[in-house]
Amino acid sequence: MNNSRKLFSISLLTLAVSGCAVTSEPIDLGVSEQRAKSDLVNMFRDQQPLSGPLTLHEAMARAIKYNLEGRLKIMEEALARRQLDLASFDMLPRMALEAGYVGRDNVSASSSESIRTGTESLEPSTSQDRDRDVADLTMVWNVLDFGVSYVSAKQQADQRLIVQERRRKVVHTIVQDVRSAYWRALAADRLLQQIDNLMARVDKARADSQQLSSRRIGDPVEALGYQRALIEATRQLEAQRRALSLAKTELATLINLPIGTDFSLAASEGYAVPQLNIELGQLEEVALSHRPELREQDYQARISAAETRKAMLRLLPGLEFSAGGHYDSNSFLVNQSWADYGVKVTWNLFNVMSGPAAIDVARAGEAVADARRQAMSMAILAQVHVANANFNEAARQFETSQQLSRIDTQIAEQMRNRHRAQAIGEIELIQAELNALQADLRRDLAYAELRNSYGQLFASTGLDPLPETLPSTDLDSIAEALADTEAQWQQGRLTPDS
Repeated sequence: MNNSRKLFSISLLTLAVSGCAVTSEPIDLGVSEQRAKSDLVNMFRDQQPLSGPLTLHEAMARAIKYNLEGRLKIMEEALARRQLDLASFDMLPRMALEAGYVGRDNVSASSSESIRTGTESLEPSTSQDRDRDVADLTMVWNVLDFGVSYVSAKQQADQRLIVQERRRKVVHTIVQDVRSAYWRALAADRLLQQIDNLMARVDKARADSQQLSSRRIGDPVEALGYQRALIEATRQLEAQRRALSLAKTELATLINLPIGTDFSLAASEGYAVPQLNIELGQLEEVALSHRPELREQDYQARISAAETRKAMLRLLPGLEFSAGGHYDSNSFLVNQSWADYGVKVTWNLFNVMSGPAAIDVARAGEAVADARRQAMSMAILAQVHVANANFNEAARQFETSQQLSRIDTQIAEQMRNRHRAQAIGEIELIQAELNALQADLRRDLAYAELRNSYGQLFASTGLDPLPETLPSTDLDSIAEALADTEAQWQQGRLTPDS
């Protein structure tokens, strides 16, 4: 019988536990498909359509306004602002409101007995109704908790400023990525049509050679060598085309255009070499004061210092004020509603024992933050010098590539003249034009790298490409502000007061 009861109890317990088990159903494929359709609409919603050839600063403006990563950072900043508002409520007194109904199934009665004789000294009696309505409104304010909450709110305010610095960093990265992709896409626009035309000529020459070989006209070995040279030329052209064809796709992704959108770029006038009109020492000073990473470390240092103050505050006794209003419908009470108030001192002695260790940990955090900032400062100085060296090297490489392009262009023109005079064959002309095209490609890519390294030099200083306030957030205003900022940098004016 006992075994049966045990088995029944175990079975009942098993059923209860299994009934509490939590399961998760897989998401239906239709839900995912609907989400995909919604994302495709929302990703490109409320964007101003392109109205003409895209300039560099228009592309940057679109990236700043529409790039999804930039939007995410804006949302994170808004979330941090709301978290700061929420943290501010922790400084308010605690206030509790309770109201309800209290009842029991019998009378709350009691008697008493003498502690000397042990006999009942009072017959059972009650001073409380079986059913009552009760309500309480109590406010408690602890001065120590207020101090700790105030410091925590200051820390949350610094966290919001850290989010702002991270958003600045994202904007700098987006602008620099757009700059790099734009100049490579512009090189693609210049050269892809030439590559396609030359590839068509190579394909025609190969077809003509194969047709002559099938008729057994000419030396077979010479014909095969000719075809091999044409195939090698095709391979080189395909490699160049592949390197260029993705540049516009990358740019479209950065400015949040739907993939596959056909758009044109505004042609640049020549190959103007940018000049650096700023001393390297000035760039170092600006980098150490403006880089988002270092400013974030400044806020982290303040947060660590605040943590030390919180550890010290917890060592102090707390002064607690309380006040409240109460109501009880008990008919035996002379006063059914009343107010009370009080003051008391609280002191957690365990905090006193653990306080020195907590202070040591907080101070160690401050020291780590200082060391991290100094190490980051050295790394940022190195980045400035590397960016300057890359700019100087890119300028030299562009000059060399430009000279080679001029020479190969002249050679190709001479070879065309000889081909028209039937002094050379088609393969020699194709090879000369291929060399000229490759030289043009190297020149344009070198120029793109020059422009990219010039922008990277200013990006390494942490300077913002946009002013703090704009008259408008439309694309034209943002693009104009970007152009004005870059013009000031080129004149050697890094800040408005410099």
